[in-house]
Amino acid sequence: MPASRVKSPHLLVAESGADREGHGLKRTMGLFQLVCFGVGAIVGTGIFVGLSDSVAEAGPAVVVSFVLAAITCVFTAFAFAELGGAIPVSGSSYSFAYAGLGERTAFLVGWCLLLEYGVSVSAVAVGWSQYVNELLDTVLGVQLPHALSAGPGDGGAVNLPAVVVIALASVLLMRGVRESARATAAMAVLKLAVLLAFCAIGFYAFQDGNLTPFSPAGLGGIGAGTTAAFFSYIGFDAITTAGEEAKNPRRDIPVAILVCIGLVTLLYCAVAVAAIGAVGGDQVGNRPAALSYVVDRVTGSAIGGGVVAFGAVVAIASVVLAVMYGQTRILMSMSRDGLIPRVFEKVSPRTATPVAGTLIVGVVFALPAAFAPLDAVVNLCTIGTLATMAAVNVSVITLRRREPGLARTFRVPLYPATPLLGVGFCLYLMYETGGATWLQFAVFLAVGLLVYSAYGRRHSRLARTAVSADDAERVPQEA
Repeated sequence: MPASRVKSPHLLVAESGADREGHGLKRTMGLFQLVCFGVGAIVGTGIFVGLSDSVAEAGPAVVVSFVLAAITCVFTAFAFAELGGAIPVSGSSYSFAYAGLGERTAFLVGWCLLLEYGVSVSAVAVGWSQYVNELLDTVLGVQLPHALSAGPGDGGAVNLPAVVVIALASVLLMRGVRESARATAAMAVLKLAVLLAFCAIGFYAFQDGNLTPFSPAGLGGIGAGTTAAFFSYIGFDAITTAGEEAKNPRRDIPVAILVCIGLVTLLYCAVAVAAIGAVGGDQVGNRPAALSYVVDRVTGSAIGGGVVAFGAVVAIASVVLAVMYGQTRILMSMSRDGLIPRVFEKVSPRTATPVAGTLIVGVVFALPAAFAPLDAVVNLCTIGTLATMAAVNVSVITLRRREPGLARTFRVPLYPATPLLGVGFCLYLMYETGGATWLQFAVFLAVGLLVYSAYGRRHSRLARTAVSADDAERVPQEA
């Protein structure tokens, strides 16, 4: 067995049962549900809460920042589309790296996915708490006590709403995928309607002068805004975690990924232009509930802002639901491979969901949601996500060479330029996160390597299978 312990795509598919019913999972998601699932995973905190941070960095040029972030995602989306159709399993980036780059790298990719999926759940839940207070204030004229709606880092004691939304998502996920998919679809349609209504209001009050100066902080501001805007796109790759629960994954997963990226990019740019054009970049920047503020200013009434706040509450809740779904499926794949404890791979025969894994994920990530501020994790989530995306682009290249005959329902266009550009954009945005984030990320990876060495490498089922095969080959020779 080579030191890298590469697992073939065919073995990944065979072990997961991806061409039939996989390990108790049921195929219930069609193309529409996959698109809604992708929109549900993407559109949330990044636009409802994070828009103000991006505008504060780039000003009206935030539109350029959104486009640059989208370009980064498009290059990588092509890679996910190719590998998601060729290797339709629940492990997403982790499984793709296992096939293309080997076990150690795959484990580190899975470790980084704890940032993209797990820790981002905490960040998203904190954003949900902010809009719950905004909604309560608009509708009832009251707010939750600060001590119960903010963590210690924000001057409170515990962020109770953030814990509640994670608990509700956990319960829904444990009930079954069909119920979760229906809820995600309904919430995705609702939040798209709210954002389109916001655009109509914003463009009604649009003033050209609010877009000047277009780029007050120059290229540096656009670069910083791009890094902040990238957080708004995190989650599109969650579609590939539905590989074993999609009805026709080889066809539908590539289509759903590309549709989601295109739809979300157009929506984000429209929302940003509408918001800044209506009240100006200075008014949008550094306001956690910027969209509600814009509607209140334009309409002169709190009713419109209340509708936006309600849309944000629904939107961010759907992100928590979709991202937690992705995290549990990735952990299930890692558990199947023996790299983490077996409790995560157990599927309930009654609900056809990983109940124990979902419960553990909910409890573990409710803790930082309760006690950590949103800003403390955004950059770390971003750099971890970019690292996994770079690994997926490299995996496309290595698998094209190692597995030229692999059935691919979608192929990355302009290969190999596209995946190489994807790696380049990812590295650029990683650089823009700053030295402090790089230091945190290095420590995070070092801990991951220790965990792999102490547990994953010794319990790897691929390694045990290889040893057993070697022993079987030696028996006749010794006899």
